[in-house]
Amino acid sequence: MLDTNEPQDNNNNVYDIEQQQQNGKVPSTEGRDPAYFSYYAMLQHQQNMLQDTVRTSTFRSAILLNGPMCFANKLVLDVGAGSGILSYFAAQAGARKVYAVEASLMAQKMKKIIDASNPTNPHISPKNTFLKNKIEVIQAKIEEPNLPIPKVDTIISEPIGVLLIHERMLESFLYARNTYLKPGGTLFPSTGSIHLAPFTDAALWSETMGKVRFWEQNSFYGIDLSTLYNDAWDEMFGMPVVGGFDPRTLLAPSSVGGFVVDFYHITIEELQDFTIPFNWLANYTGIIHGLAGWFDLHFAPPSNIQDGTAINMSTSPASERTHWQQVRFLLKEPLAVNSGQKIQGWMRCIVNEMRSYTIHAEILAGEGELSNPRTLHPSFNKMDYNRRRGKWHLHEQTYNYNYYPQPDVTFRPEYNCLYESEHALDPMGVDLNNALEENQFVFEETRP
Repeated sequence: MLDTNEPQDNNNNVYDIEQQQQNGKVPSTEGRDPAYFSYYAMLQHQQNMLQDTVRTSTFRSAILLNGPMCFANKLVLDVGAGSGILSYFAAQAGARKVYAVEASLMAQKMKKIIDASNPTNPHISPKNTFLKNKIEVIQAKIEEPNLPIPKVDTIISEPIGVLLIHERMLESFLYARNTYLKPGGTLFPSTGSIHLAPFTDAALWSETMGKVRFWEQNSFYGIDLSTLYNDAWDEMFGMPVVGGFDPRTLLAPSSVGGFVVDFYHITIEELQDFTIPFNWLANYTGIIHGLAGWFDLHFAPPSNIQDGTAINMSTSPASERTHWQQVRFLLKEPLAVNSGQKIQGWMRCIVNEMRSYTIHAEILAGEGELSNPRTLHPSFNKMDYNRRRGKWHLHEQTYNYNYYPQPDVTFRPEYNCLYESEHALDPMGVDLNNALEENQFVFEETRP
């Protein structure tokens, strides 16, 4: 089994999941399945997702607005149905039959809602009558063989975790696509895009470093803890920080469009090990404390369906907050950049046994040659004056919910220790150096 704690020091010094795939030894999710499904069997966790109005209303809009083309009189498969909310929306959109597959005990609670639409006791009034004879609940993992599911016209699912990929449910979504979707069928969501950007946050970095420094004590109740200092440094800075943050702490915008994951075409193997390249120009002079990440979801019928309605949802720090929040990956050593300076690098995401990913990244300020992301030497974490590298375990999340949006018309970048170039602004305050190159501004005609 692949050891995700350290890069593999084989003859080629390559952390090679491709070889693991060929040998059938890619990290399995089975060891984490009991805890995973127990978590999602609880109503409180389903409620947390249902009350995410951005999430729930986006899926509802995508299903109902595309009802006539993708759902009406169609066979629909709901993968990881949870509370059944997407199945209920599909029924509202006119689906002929919905196969709701859910591995956790939440499947039994879903059946209660469905059974209430056609009660056996004549003295009990039916509820949600639109569900009557519409939904078949199947308590199983979608990967189990010989499930009573025919080829379907449409597959719906909410298989998304932090940074789009955490929890590895996307692999189940793709398995369902490969196994049950008719040619030309619809996948909702259809694509996702991962966005990365450099951020500054001295307070967060110092707070994390403060946790590390606890372990440099040499007389804690008479005990020298300093032997564990380096371990603490690796652990604390290897924990992604989940939570909202001020978008004005970004030193550069994310790449236009982000890194696109096309659910219609990507293979499971490609999803298990992929690399996101990035290339930015710094908007400010300042300190990069790490990389921030978020994702967008897109719902679009396949090209063979005319008159479909495309729906998009963003979890960016500038958008309405969702239960996914955003995620930040702190660097052990911050990196200084100047306004207008090139920032380049890559982030490699590799599946692990914890239903998640191990992440490596390299970031370089200015010109220079990046290392090959396919080759991770044991000395990978060594840094140069203008180069930083890091390793994080996406499942070992810590949480920071200190940020609450408070629009301030008097805000200036220097409040976040970010400094603009002397010639960056025109008299109207538009950042011309970056706005034109990044197409950040679109001027629309004023209409009455």
